[in-house]
Amino acid sequence: MDNIPMSAPDISRIEQQTLSRVLQTRHLSLGPYLEQFEQAVAAYTGSRYAIAVNSGTSGLHLAVIAAGVTSGDWVITSPFSFIASANCVMYERAVPVFVDVEAATGNLDPALVAEAACDLTRGGAAAQHWLPRSLKQSSNGQPKSNIQNLKSILPVHAFGQPAEMAPLLATAQQHRLAVIEDACEAIGADYRGHRAGSLGDAAVFAFYPNKQLTTGEGGLIVTDRADWADLFRSLRNQGRDVFNAWLSHTRLGYNYRLDEMSAALGLAQMQRIDELLAKRARVAGWYDERLAGLDWVERPFIAASTSRMSWFVYVIRLKAPLLRDTVMQQLAGRGIPSRPYFTPIHLQPFYQQQFGYQRGDFPVTEHLGDVSLALPFSGVMTADQVDRVCTVLTEVAQSQAVRRPVFSAGH
Repeated sequence: MDNIPMSAPDISRIEQQTLSRVLQTRHLSLGPYLEQFEQAVAAYTGSRYAIAVNSGTSGLHLAVIAAGVTSGDWVITSPFSFIASANCVMYERAVPVFVDVEAATGNLDPALVAEAACDLTRGGAAAQHWLPRSLKQSSNGQPKSNIQNLKSILPVHAFGQPAEMAPLLATAQQHRLAVIEDACEAIGADYRGHRAGSLGDAAVFAFYPNKQLTTGEGGLIVTDRADWADLFRSLRNQGRDVFNAWLSHTRLGYNYRLDEMSAALGLAQMQRIDELLAKRARVAGWYDERLAGLDWVERPFIAASTSRMSWFVYVIRLKAPLLRDTVMQQLAGRGIPSRPYFTPIHLQPFYQQQFGYQRGDFPVTEHLGDVSLALPFSGVMTADQVDRVCTVLTEVAQSQAVRRPVFSAGH
């Protein structure tokens, strides 16, 4: 029996033919396919500008720069995410200020964000509750950080479901904060009828091979701000401005360009975007049907504000007495890959060493990190493959539950 991959890209003859045409041209970088790909994503998201880069991480970094985030500044973001959403703040020597997430969706809790923003903008003692241990006040009562300046909110649309953006945007407007949407997992998702990525000052998509749309490696920033768009184009290309000569550089920049072959692959995938999203939704539906009614598993929750889910991964939550890591090991032993989604950022070794985070700091995030399990998922999965995953998962869960029975209180 063939092994079931954790993920797989959905590549057709359209992509193959498009890539072949690129190799017949003299443009392998900064060519016409890059511009066409950017225009296609801009039109799809309803954004004025789109700027392609070589990864979602690069896009987030440039968005942080555009938001004016500098050394010592604070950016409110989620600890339940892929690590790049916090690292992009660290690249500018700023501080990601984590706020816990909603239990149902795993996205930022907007009520906690509002509270944090109020306290952080006041500064002083009010801000202490939200800061990591290494930045809390010293013995003389003064904050260890000399700069107390909240600059931005960076919500993450986890697993393809938009964060609750309306209250987050209201908080940002109240405190004059930039909003950077980490939509790296959410191209095609809709929030209350609005396309994810069209709500903040800028948004970033990522196109790694496990994403809904792939360019191999790559990412893209969308924005309605002309000044930010110009800055992004300069920063991705070693700081050159449009009026610069070839070896003239206006500002410190980066080699964050997306090559022409990757852009062409992305353009071909954009021609199939509705098909790609529909195929992934179909696979998610198969999982939902087969896991319905099982009392040991919690299926993905779709919020009422999510008018369209964009299925990046299919993540379940295992209930007691099941142990997620044990289930993973037993699945692997029977040829079924799975992954934890996510390991909380604040419990990653670097963040613990840098900021003194400990288990217990963000209890909702930590619980989700302990019980969440991503099953094999892609748009090219078959119903038979989903059947096999669910059959083996059920057998593993029943076996573990027998060995670890749940006792009622007082027994």
